[in-house]
Amino acid sequence: MTVPGGDGGEASSSARNRRRRPEPSPTQRALGLLTRREHSRKELARKLAGRGVETADAHAVIDKLAAAGWQDDSRFARSLVRSRAAVGYGPGWIRAELGTHGLGAEAVSAALGSVEDDWADVARDLVRRRFGDAGLLDIAQRRKAADLLLRRGFSMEHVRAATRHD
Repeated sequence: MTVPGGDGGEASSSARNRRRRPEPSPTQRALGLLTRREHSRKELARKLAGRGVETADAHAVIDKLAAAGWQDDSRFARSLVRSRAAVGYGPGWIRAELGTHGLGAEAVSAALGSVEDDWADVARDLVRRRFGDAGLLDIAQRRKAADLLLRRGFSMEHVRAATRHD
C-alpha cells in the first residue's frame, strides 16, 4: 500500500537527514537574534544558553559582537525606551524593565534622557487614546486615568499634568 505523497517511508527519512543544515555556531545564533531586534548582553547570554551554548562561549561571542558594534547595551536601552514610551509606559516602568536587563543606573538614566517627548505629553497622549478626545468628564474618569498612569510608571507630577481639567 502506498501513501499519497509518500515515497516509501524510511528512505525519505534518511534522505531528509542528509539534507539537514549543519548546526549553527554560537556566533551565527547570536547574529540571528541581533538581526531581528536589539538585545542586552544579559538577554543575549540567556537566549544563547537556552539554545545550548555554554556560558563561557556565549560571553566570548557577545564580547566579540560588542567589539564589532553588533551588540550595544546603550543602543538597546535607547531602543527599549523609545518603544515603551510610544505605547504609553512611563519612566518608572521603563526604569524597572531596564533593570531586569542588567543595565547600570548610569546607562538607564542616559537612555531615559534620550526620550525627546516630555513625559507629561506621553501621559496626556495615553489618556487621550484611552478615554477619547472629549477628555476626562468626571472625577471617576480622572481617577481611572490616574490609576492607569500610576500603574504604567508615571510620577504624580505627570499624572496631575495629564488629568487636570482644562
